[in-house]
Amino acid sequence: MSRVIGYASGVFDLFHVGHVNILKHARAQCDYLVAGVLTDEVAAHKGHPPFVPLHERLEIVRSMTYVDEAIVDTTLEKMEAWRQVGFHRLFKGDDWRGTPRGDQWEREFAAVGVEVVYLPYTMHVSSTELRRLIDNLAVQQDS
Repeated sequence: MSRVIGYASGVFDLFHVGHVNILKHARAQCDYLVAGVLTDEVAAHKGHPPFVPLHERLEIVRSMTYVDEAIVDTTLEKMEAWRQVGFHRLFKGDDWRGTPRGDQWEREFAAVGVEVVYLPYTMHVSSTELRRLIDNLAVQQDS
């Protein structure tokens, strides 16, 4: 294999050090890293829309030195992203390891020669936790 293309996707809302870590670790394990930024509609699977608009999230991710290319990701189906990008490694946080979805990715991608690589999850920060803190502050200010 000449050039190893990696793919890491996410909402990348409320961009934080956990996002940086995933992209940095992913880039260290491939020659060319494509980051997929999920649309607002697809990101709604988390139960709420992102705070930061798609075009801004895309620009933030695109500006990272670890990212060679950032694209809009319109589906949670990673095989569709593979058809579009043609990556050799799919990077996901290790919180996906052993989950039904993670097991599905491993089976599907093994059939086409793609490796699923789980990267360390930054435990002390997440967009979901930041969102909860912001919501709590808003409630306190309204009281």
